[in-house]
Amino acid sequence: AYLEYPMSVVKGRALPEVSDGQKPVQRRILFAMRDMGLTAGAKPVKSARVVGEILGKYHPHGDNSAYEAMVRMAQDFTLRYPLIDGIGNFGSRDGDGAAAMRYTEARLTPIAELLLSEINQGTVE
Repeated sequence: AYLEYPMSVVKGRALPEVSDGQKPVQRRILFAMRDMGLTAGAKPVKSARVVGEILGKYHPHGDNSAYEAMVRMAQDFTLRYPLIDGIGNFGSRDGDGAAAMRYTEARLTPIAELLLSEINQGTVE
């Protein structure tokens, strides 16, 4: 009985999904940004607005966890192909933290748009 909850946490939150390589919070971030119309050609919006959308509709677990995941998705030294085009201070290789979400802006990258282009087709189950 004790082991059930930790295993569900590991399976549900900590491990990336085999279908797209995303963790649930990352998938929710991409989905929220797509719904907001933040394509690669769109004008970027404040990260705080994106985080508010994520918390309000998809991921009610605290703004810090959502923003930290968003920051990692924007760092070109963390992901081979960043999925978020972050404008502002999103941290550095030296371990400097990102600026507060009220100072940064974000939108999707073309690769993220490609990843989301077939989302409604049920290509991978």
